[in-house]
Amino acid sequence: MTDRKFILNADDFGMSNDFNRAVLYACERGLLKSASLCANGPAFDNAVNEILPECQSLGVGVHLNIIEGKALTHCHLLTDDNGNFNKGYLSLILKSKNKEFQKQIEAEFRAQIEKAMKFVKPDHLDSHVHTHAIPEIFKIVVKLAKEYNIPYIRTQHEAFYTVPKVSKHLNLRYPANILKILLLNYFTKLNKKQLEASGIKTNDYLLGVGYTGMMDKTTVECGLKVLPEVNCIVEALIHPCKYNSNIRNSHYNEFLITQNKELENEIYRLGFEITNYKQL
Repeated sequence: MTDRKFILNADDFGMSNDFNRAVLYACERGLLKSASLCANGPAFDNAVNEILPECQSLGVGVHLNIIEGKALTHCHLLTDDNGNFNKGYLSLILKSKNKEFQKQIEAEFRAQIEKAMKFVKPDHLDSHVHTHAIPEIFKIVVKLAKEYNIPYIRTQHEAFYTVPKVSKHLNLRYPANILKILLLNYFTKLNKKQLEASGIKTNDYLLGVGYTGMMDKTTVECGLKVLPEVNCIVEALIHPCKYNSNIRNSHYNEFLITQNKELENEIYRLGFEITNYKQL
């Protein structure tokens, strides 16, 4: 058995019934083995009551969310008067050293983890829009992972690579994504120091930042091919959706990743085992 592990993870599980059904289909008939459950998602009940019972082999993490939707707790420093999250990424960075702000984030994350744990034993923690990568917030997540005995936390180190398709680079998203890689790689360097003494484990590489909104078979293949031939855990994050014509086409392309047998064969050819955090 290889010590090179590949995890394809569906973020935003619980955000809509259409995303949930895509997870079910991709788990039953594709190469998806992992998903991240959003406890404050509008379709959380559908995810835990209708989908999870049909996906016993699926590894499930908690997709911590302080960016979108309603909070589960009273955290007025993070929300508007109606309890909806209203802070952007830059605002979270700037406020992240405020002790009361940290307290409210911890209480909200704790509530989200505990809500998910009523239905599933999480095997990892990650977050919506990578907010947990912010170093002061990451410290909170490490503390909670230890407390709730959750063995893995996602980190976001992405090796730089390109794909042979000009249209993926001549757009407004790609330059912004490169800046995200630089920022998240820097945060990951700091955050892995926090993990060293904690006993909490993490992935070695992440795919899905540089080509956010443009993920497909080719981006996954090219991302895997630039990695050194050493033992490692690689996670590729996608947001798959199959059913709703109103969902962005990129989400359908990400669903197609889960169904691609050529990609599956290439992953094996490159020496990776397709798995999830639960099985590591």
